[in-house]
Amino acid sequence: MRMFSGNVPYVASRAKARRQALMDKARLRQLISQSPDQLTNTVAESGYQNEINLYASRYSGGDLVEAALTHNLENELDNMLSHCRGKVRKVVQIYSSRYEYQNAKAVLRAVANGIESEKLSKDILPDLNEINTPWIKILESSDDLRSAAQQMRRKSFGSALLNLPEDARLSHYEDALDRHYFAASMKALGHSGNDSRYLRNILATEIDHRNILNVLEASAFKIEGNALFEELLPGGRLMPQRALSSVANGGRSAMMDVLRNNTKFDIAGFEDALQTAEKERSLDAVVTWLHAREYAQMQKMSYLHPVSALPIVYYIAMKVKEVTDLRMIVRGRLAGLPPDLLEAHIL
Repeated sequence: MRMFSGNVPYVASRAKARRQALMDKARLRQLISQSPDQLTNTVAESGYQNEINLYASRYSGGDLVEAALTHNLENELDNMLSHCRGKVRKVVQIYSSRYEYQNAKAVLRAVANGIESEKLSKDILPDLNEINTPWIKILESSDDLRSAAQQMRRKSFGSALLNLPEDARLSHYEDALDRHYFAASMKALGHSGNDSRYLRNILATEIDHRNILNVLEASAFKIEGNALFEELLPGGRLMPQRALSSVANGGRSAMMDVLRNNTKFDIAGFEDALQTAEKERSLDAVVTWLHAREYAQMQKMSYLHPVSALPIVYYIAMKVKEVTDLRMIVRGRLAGLPPDLLEAHIL
């Protein structure tokens, strides 16, 4: 059944074809085993040749690959959205708007850490892509976090940043951006329609996962009560708003009780990831497990509703994952990390 009129079948089919062209695990494993010198050519041959050529005269090595990957991703997100129409465009735009929030975070982090615009435009926001020009200008004309926020006042999240106190730290700005994105997105998805409902479920899962990580991190520093409560985001389903207060007061053990009582949550798999994390003294295993859970949910929804916004959202998520994985491989190999360590984080 066609959920929306217009070009949805075409765009959904296009997204599916592009998702199937992304690198699979075998291809990523091959990349991980290559030397840093070989990586550039292999990445170029995997769909990033135009961007590699664009930046080849300015950068080399890891800088070249990173700029090419970011440029390609930005253009692909813009391209996919440009093909969407009507209600499906609204749903896809709500999901993809998160990357504008990420750009805002990148600029704020650069301001807070005294990073020059030249480095930001090389590593994170390539300046040969016109999409990034306004962000780089904000960094160049900002003296502190407050002045950067002032220049973002016309953004959808501008008021959320300006409502922070004058002495707010970087973490406060990042938290304000997260809260605004999820609150605004949930509100915008309040209209009827299966696509909206399913995307709300996906966002609720992301909120739950962020809260799980917040509780685990707080537990490591013995933070509970109101200090933890202020870090938790409303809107989740595993830990609904009514449970957040008890979770904040009870910490990790209270959270585990809530998760165990939810029959739809794979508590055994989660506890295995927790054990690995404790052994490695890092939450990386938990983060990887939670991400896999998100991707599985998106995959299921996109398969159940092939002519909708969901295959497009799923493709965007997997495209971002590919770029993130490639960045990690390039950085890791240049830093001399062993292949088995990279495989554990990516495959």
